[in-house]
Amino acid sequence: MALSRSARRSTRWLALATAAASALTIAAGPRATPGAPGIGDPYFPNLGNGGFDTLHYDLGVSYHPDSGRLDGRTTLTARATQDLSSFDLDLQKLTVDSIRVNGRPADFGRTGDELVIRPRSPLRRGRTFTVTVVYGGVPQPLSGPIIFGSPYGWMKTKDGVFVACEPNAASTWFPSSDHPSEKATYDIRIDAPAGLTGVSNGRLISSWTKHGRSYAHWRESRPMATYLATATIGKFDVRTGTTPGGTPIYVATDPTLPAGKVDVYGITAEATDYWSKLFGPYPFEETGAIVDDMPQAGFSLEVQSKPAYSAVRSESTIVHELAHQWFGDSVSVKQWKDIWLNEGFATYAQWLWGEHRGTSTAHDAFRKAYDAAPADDAFWQLRVADPQRDTMFSDAVYERGAMTLQALRERIGDPAFFRLLPAWTAAHRYGNANTSQFIALAERISGQRLDGLFDTWLNTPGKPALPAEAGK
Repeated sequence: MALSRSARRSTRWLALATAAASALTIAAGPRATPGAPGIGDPYFPNLGNGGFDTLHYDLGVSYHPDSGRLDGRTTLTARATQDLSSFDLDLQKLTVDSIRVNGRPADFGRTGDELVIRPRSPLRRGRTFTVTVVYGGVPQPLSGPIIFGSPYGWMKTKDGVFVACEPNAASTWFPSSDHPSEKATYDIRIDAPAGLTGVSNGRLISSWTKHGRSYAHWRESRPMATYLATATIGKFDVRTGTTPGGTPIYVATDPTLPAGKVDVYGITAEATDYWSKLFGPYPFEETGAIVDDMPQAGFSLEVQSKPAYSAVRSESTIVHELAHQWFGDSVSVKQWKDIWLNEGFATYAQWLWGEHRGTSTAHDAFRKAYDAAPADDAFWQLRVADPQRDTMFSDAVYERGAMTLQALRERIGDPAFFRLLPAWTAAHRYGNANTSQFIALAERISGQRLDGLFDTWLNTPGKPALPAEAGK
């Protein structure tokens, strides 16, 4: 059938209009939508944020000890993973003065501890963007049953502040995607009254004093989870150098603390080098310690590159926190329920240190811990593979987690076991991993089926039979 000239002209115009409309549709892409307010961790559903991947934080914090006030400016660089009409950051209690996205003012609001940000135009999937938040206030530590009933987070001391944020307190002092699966690199700039020292992660880029204020710029160039970031401020005696193996070391100690019998610098240097032989190369640019006088905090924390101690701690505690540099800091959990991969491994490292020192074998330490808890003790009822939020740092996570590793070692033998540890840290270096991935790697290296062993020690309530007695 033939068309008339006018009909052919109309058809051509319709085709051109359709093509133009299609081009506009392609250019616009899918409709932009809000990013999720959390990543969906069962323990902390609203921590972390959807719609983007964090890449880098540039934190500037100015602290005033007399009032306790913090004035902050955080610039987050991120990459959109969807077309974003809005996105969230985690920020607890502090007041926001302004927000800019890609240098342009953005609208924002608050929903509880969620900071909801609406850029002027949608952020395209795959594009890198920046968000700068200017904020301030008096940060408040968190409390509750999670950390043994201790306060944690941003904690005021007599001369400054002690900052230790596991698991959910980083957002008490800077806006962030506050979950270990959201790692990034950091520049942290601290200013405080002259005479005080600001200590943070990574290596010190520069420091100076001007107009009655002291300034320090730290850089962590390796990916880091938010809870491992610190901006601890106080009067410190600082000792620097290198370990015998060549790793730079920085130890800051509150001079008002009694020296005790523990050489923090010496143990830190020795343990860093020894773990590098067992667990694989040291994953960060610097090792060290922050030793502060903070009696209200009855804990220490594996702050990345410089564990933070709220007093002078034992040699065993120091080697535990340094083992975390591999197990927890470099290889971090995908979800908080896998916390035994941090604490069980660091506790087992304490047992390995006894072997290194010649004071005890890991087998003997295992039997001592095993015998200390009778079969009807609540210790044996916790499911270590999913201990629940308020009991995620219970003794069983630490000690039954370590027992699991000794049971594994006795099943697969030393050659396979000591290949497994550095293989694990190499496979997930600077990333995140879960229990099923560890089991799979252990099975691949050992050539054995191990799901039954892990189910018994991690998932099954009750006191397991000792490895040598299993099957009798």
